[in-house]
Amino acid sequence: MKPVLFLQIVLISILNASCSGSLKKEVNPEGETKASSLLFFNGDIITMEGDRPQYAEAVIESDGKIIYVGDLKTAEKNFSPTAKFDLKGKTLLPGFIEPHLHPSIAAIMLPNITIAPHDWHKPDGVSKAAKTPEEYKKRLTEAIDKNAKSNKMLFIWGYHQLWHGDLSRKMLNELSPDKPVGVIHRSFHEIYLNDKAIELFKIKEDDYKNNPQVDWLNGHFFEGGWLALVPIIGSELINPQSYREGLQKMTQLMLRNGITTINEPGFPSSNFEMEYNLLKEEMDKNPPYDVYLIPNGTQLYGMNDNSNEKALEMIKSLPLKYNTSNITFLPNQVKLFSDGAIYSLAMQMKDPYIGDAFKGQWMTLPLSLFKEQLSFYWDNNYKIHVHSNGDLGIQQVIDFNSDDQKRYPRENHRFTLHHMGYFDADIAQQIKDLDIESSVNPYYLWALADKYSAFGLGKERAENLVRIKELTDRGIPVSFHSDFAMAPAEPLTLAWTAINRETAEHSKFSQDQRIDIFTGIKGITISAARTLNLEDSIGSIKIGKRANFTILKDNPFKTDPIKIKDIKINGVVYKGEYYKANE
Repeated sequence: MKPVLFLQIVLISILNASCSGSLKKEVNPEGETKASSLLFFNGDIITMEGDRPQYAEAVIESDGKIIYVGDLKTAEKNFSPTAKFDLKGKTLLPGFIEPHLHPSIAAIMLPNITIAPHDWHKPDGVSKAAKTPEEYKKRLTEAIDKNAKSNKMLFIWGYHQLWHGDLSRKMLNELSPDKPVGVIHRSFHEIYLNDKAIELFKIKEDDYKNNPQVDWLNGHFFEGGWLALVPIIGSELINPQSYREGLQKMTQLMLRNGITTINEPGFPSSNFEMEYNLLKEEMDKNPPYDVYLIPNGTQLYGMNDNSNEKALEMIKSLPLKYNTSNITFLPNQVKLFSDGAIYSLAMQMKDPYIGDAFKGQWMTLPLSLFKEQLSFYWDNNYKIHVHSNGDLGIQQVIDFNSDDQKRYPRENHRFTLHHMGYFDADIAQQIKDLDIESSVNPYYLWALADKYSAFGLGKERAENLVRIKELTDRGIPVSFHSDFAMAPAEPLTLAWTAINRETAEHSKFSQDQRIDIFTGIKGITISAARTLNLEDSIGSIKIGKRANFTILKDNPFKTDPIKIKDIKINGVVYKGEYYKANE
């Protein structure tokens, strides 16, 4: 059964609970309530302006914009708001921003089967963790027996070899000899296919014989091999019926977790028109969040005759052709790719991995092409976002950009590294010196540090994943993202991880890298807006900015830091309209 969207729960439905006074409102046929101006008061209103928590007694919005921030007496005297929203002691923050989230992954992952190392909270329930090879194989077998069909591809997401043991084409053939099955790795950078899946997609070994990131014998496609495969399997991976269901579930997650803005860096993943049209179909329902898109320079290069010039021409045409009231291609921005996934232990590391099971990979090959793309978009004055995880992968980006900056200096370029799984103080200083900015995934520490201490990285590197304070101490702008589904789309959880640096096994690692609460909340509000060059319109509560707010039942600045992730979301205000969160 498809989940019910909570897109029409607005002010009229909470008059007795949240508003006071005699309200004159215009009600449209869908039951939404409009007031010419709305006063928010009687709660902790935190603006996220400045360098410490600043409180206001009142905020007034009109036509979706903030027109007043200040004391209550002045608000009531000078503005005579036509409606009032009584916070009743709750906390009002700027609307949470997800600067790096993939609707395409959400649309694939949410409606399909999840068997992962940790629990996943979906709108329709919890997908429980499988933590051992025995448990994983049992759950995988059950899932195939119950759901596999001879005429339809079955995708199962969440496999990770360090928890679940070895996987191969042979094993999948034994579990499903006559039905097509694909197991997508936890990283979403790899897939394993059985014979029936290979047959369904008419894949031939000769097509991949020169691809070093394809293990044909094991049906294993990873990094560049995965990117080459996605367009071929796209018709099943982006199945319109299940994809629509996944986007509907994503909308529920955004509301449940207080998110009013999301950004997909790297659009499209495979099929531009199909992904865009299905996304637009969901956004035409006017959910309470905006979607921003950053073009995928690497994918568009391949879609345009392996030409950066043609890719750029297409990128320039996107806003006029595809922008809507709630879908926006960010102008003069592009996404490129350095090294492999941290979840796959495929990021490029300066020091070798422990053992022979893992090897660093580059996502853009040859490296000369990566350098060419970086220089091309730099010379065209683009804000460049780069997926980069390991210290060698990050160093390579730094070295390439350093050459570009010497050749063609630019002011306020806001070149941004994304993810940054492992780096040290030396790299942080180089980033500072080049005025590079960052958007990191703090969740890596929570999910991976314990296991990677024993496998792949070793204790020293694993316990020092995502050293955020190395960046913030140097004044480098830092935002937090989930890279959904590399972390749950839960901004408070991301901030909580950066503030506490506690892991899934309750270890407390590299406590010298804990950040303060204000910096943590900045990472999901104003700093996240900066990552997208949108800090003038969203991210803080300031006159002239969009009236997007997140309402919390408790104030994170008055809460035990270890409990911040457990603060309940009451709802969001999107362009001046209130939507109650679906708990």
